[in-house]
Amino acid sequence: MAFRKKFKAVQIDTLVGPMSKVVGDVYYGGGLQIEGTVEGNVMAKSEDKSVLVISEMGVVEGEIRGTSIIIDGTVHGDIYASEGIELKAGAKINGDIYYTSLGMTVGAEVNGKLVCQPSPNPPDTL
Repeated sequence: MAFRKKFKAVQIDTLVGPMSKVVGDVYYGGGLQIEGTVEGNVMAKSEDKSVLVISEMGVVEGEIRGTSIIIDGTVHGDIYASEGIELKAGAKINGDIYYTSLGMTVGAEVNGKLVCQPSPNPPDTL
């Protein structure tokens, strides 16, 4: 439950529309929503808090690296989420997922490995 609350208010700065196709790598900061197709890697700028949303009709054919990722579309490639990833019912992943926090809705498909990574900032222990 705490994971879902983290993504309630998502500010989108950039949109790849449903009729758009991007060929080549995409580097983003802030919020990026993909409703069309990206043929290339999708990478968040280093050290930025970022949110990537792949909508139901969105397709990425390449590697994804980001802070927080929400997927309801299709990905052909490995995914690296430094804070967390949420897979909605329409998510279809063909690749490995490397995550620190994972939320998955019934209906999401993953054809690859789920690899839990240690948190980049582990909590202090007493």
